[in-house]
Amino acid sequence: MKVELIDVMGSDLSVVNAARVSYAKVKEVMDETDEKLIKYLADHNHWSPFAHTFLSFRIEAPIFVARQLVKHQIGLVWNEESRRYIDDTPKLHKIKQWREKPKNSKQGSGDQIIIDDELFNQIQMHNQNALLLYDKLIAAKIAPEQARAVLPLNTYTNWIWSGTLYAFHRVCKLRLDDHAQKETRDIAKAIDVCCLDSFPISWKYLNEEKEDGS
Repeated sequence: MKVELIDVMGSDLSVVNAARVSYAKVKEVMDETDEKLIKYLADHNHWSPFAHTFLSFRIEAPIFVARQLVKHQIGLVWNEESRRYIDDTPKLHKIKQWREKPKNSKQGSGDQIIIDDELFNQIQMHNQNALLLYDKLIAAKIAPEQARAVLPLNTYTNWIWSGTLYAFHRVCKLRLDDHAQKETRDIAKAIDVCCLDSFPISWKYLNEEKEDGS
């Protein structure tokens, strides 16, 4: 899986100026009072100044991971590759560590589990057969929008995911939780690093534990 930051608009100063516009003020350089302002905004859930910043990512992940993440849409825009129009042989995600079924139905998976060689070989064969069948359908002039129906959920897809800093904060808050699917946590961790690098002060206080535990 890959997460690439392709565009950023704004900075911590953008958050400050969005907040200070109420008083017709504009700051050119950040100072200590501005950091205190950002902390105040985050502590009191004044989210709108954080929505005047923007990040754009190109992400590659298997479909079963992408479909978990696409649920997040408020403040975000998602444009994905379409196998209605492309017919090259896709790449399949190979799961290296399998996890057991959880005891609690609210949790996605349990501890790592080792599968036997026979089951492993069946998985490999299943993946190979799916790709072979797909290529045969394309060679038979079947429309890509129908040929894709034989591809498994571990087929890689890629998309451009763009939105405000505050929107990605909501994504990371949910997907970095220990109960989130591991693969979505891996994507969220990469997004988290990029947001911290691009907006270090805002991201610090948005993710700071509040007194009420939120």
